[in-house]
Amino acid sequence: MATTDTVYNTTTTEQQSKTRKWLIVPSENLEKIRFAIKVIEVLLSFVAFVMEEVVSNCSHCGPLYFFEFVSCTAFLFTLLLLILLASPLHQRVGINSWPTLDFGYTTAMAFLFLLASVVFASDNGQTSLEQGTVAFGFMATVAFFADFGYFLKVRGIPCRKGNNPPEDHTSTPEIEKLNSNGTE
Repeated sequence: MATTDTVYNTTTTEQQSKTRKWLIVPSENLEKIRFAIKVIEVLLSFVAFVMEEVVSNCSHCGPLYFFEFVSCTAFLFTLLLLILLASPLHQRVGINSWPTLDFGYTTAMAFLFLLASVVFASDNGQTSLEQGTVAFGFMATVAFFADFGYFLKVRGIPCRKGNNPPEDHTSTPEIEKLNSNGTE
């Protein structure tokens, strides 16, 4: 007598699902080169932030605080963006235009890091720690601009209308007229 286990096995029991990867590189949103650049951005902005935090005294603290804000923001949000783009988590978030978000964020961070580094370089106590912090700020700026340039080279500007495929608005004619009842 045949067992019923084989009949119901494929439809009623849970199948061994293929292993889910937690890191998807390359993907439709992140190439290997941009993944490496984003990792460098995270590391450089983290080092710049930590070095800025070690500065013990400042004569004019405004530039230092602005640099702190930009480096901390760059570190945290770039890390978040990297995790989202390099994992299946980006599919669970309700954002449809990841390239536009990535391009806008990278562009904004590149210019903010440049501004913060220039301002902090022009008004600091000239200690070796502050000069090292400024150097890491400029290196992070270069990384963000490299990401920006590579994105433009590979994908172009994502929010430009010319980059979207044109929609086909032509209608197909009806094969059968409504009142003909299938007869000619």
